[in-house]
Amino acid sequence: MQKILSMTRKACFEYDLIEDGDKIAVGLSGGKDSLTLLLALKKLQAFYDKKFDLVAISVDLSNGKNDFSKLIEFCKSIDVEYKIVKTNITEIIFDIRKEKNPCSLCANLRRGVLNSTAKELGCNKVALGHHKDDLIETFLLSLFFEGRLSTFKPKTYLSRVDLDVVRPFIFVSEEDIKRVSKDFPVLFNPCPANKYTQRESAKQLLTTLDKTYTDSKEKIFNAIIHSERYNLFDKLD
Repeated sequence: MQKILSMTRKACFEYDLIEDGDKIAVGLSGGKDSLTLLLALKKLQAFYDKKFDLVAISVDLSNGKNDFSKLIEFCKSIDVEYKIVKTNITEIIFDIRKEKNPCSLCANLRRGVLNSTAKELGCNKVALGHHKDDLIETFLLSLFFEGRLSTFKPKTYLSRVDLDVVRPFIFVSEEDIKRVSKDFPVLFNPCPANKYTQRESAKQLLTTLDKTYTDSKEKIFNAIIHSERYNLFDKLD
């Protein structure tokens, strides 16, 4: 956990993710990433030079059918306020709209609920558990499916809702998260599309690349975060 704390602190310092007086809502899906993020920010709270408050928010996609009792106990054990918001997002996506590619719509709906709930609770920032591997995968997805060189940023201001979205795990690898989260109360993901998504394909491709070309993931990551390494031509006159 010490390595993750060090990387989290580095990201918060380098990208100015946390400021004095912040109230940060952590999007708690129940997966290993969000649980690790919540614990890391709680530990960071004890020694970081800027004071901030935390609240965890879970968006229940099943309108009360999912069991969040383990997450309730987890939040209670680390003394973090916890809010569960019931929605019928699963029904909308799979039963009503019958989406063939549901991930984008699901993410938009979940984040809409998360952001509005964060505002209701007086938060000025939302923290998401996206890590280094997610950053690289998003870059590949944008390249292959959209023809764009793009990925998410460590900090994004949402003017429509007046919130900053921060990603303190930008330097943290998925392998590091797996190592520390073995005993966490990770919730089973009931989504029918789980493991059958474009992102899963990108993850598998990166695994293959890393085996074929030494440290390819790390090199792609460094190419993304170091703008001085960009060498793309400008629009020709």
